[in-house]
Amino acid sequence: MPYLLISTQIRLEAGPTIVGDEHSDPHLMSILGATKRTTLGNNFSEYYVNDAPRVVLDKLESLGYRVVSMTGVGQTLVWCLHRE
Repeated sequence: MPYLLISTQIRLEAGPTIVGDEHSDPHLMSILGATKRTTLGNNFSEYYVNDAPRVVLDKLESLGYRVVSMTGVGQTLVWCLHRE
């Protein structure tokens, strides 16, 4: 799985950070210390970590991921990463 999206709400830029969806690599999610949960009203699960996005980006860089792009969507910040 070479591509990864992470995101956070602008008002929560100190964490938590969403690091994957229900189909993400369980091993990578374990390395990041992520827990899987389903938010009330959603019919899908997401992996969360309590770390700030900067901390998550540092961890992912050490695992070979590089930021491809970053954007703001409404009140959400989203980073797209890729690993060769």
